[in-house]
Amino acid sequence: MSFASSARAFWNHPAGPKTIFFWAPTMKWGITAANVKDFSRPPELLSVPQQSAVTITGLIWTKYALDITPVNYNLMAVNVVMAATGLYQLSRRVAWERAQTKDA
Repeated sequence: MSFASSARAFWNHPAGPKTIFFWAPTMKWGITAANVKDFSRPPELLSVPQQSAVTITGLIWTKYALDITPVNYNLMAVNVVMAATGLYQLSRRVAWERAQTKDA
């Protein structure tokens, strides 16, 4: 397949760049990038409600991305990564809280 036909197929895809189904998950990568940037933040400053919301929405929307037609792989990928980063942040916070109770 030539580059032109591949580009045309991408452009005209039902979840392509002419639709919200492309741009919404693409912009959501910004939230995931911010969460990755917070990996260097001290765990005591992490918000459990915020990271829980990031994790839960990532899991819910991953399932949704696989159920819709056409399957939206960009939406699925961003939400898998979002759930994974949220779980990682929550695990850092839990480990920090456990260390605090051992020291007390």
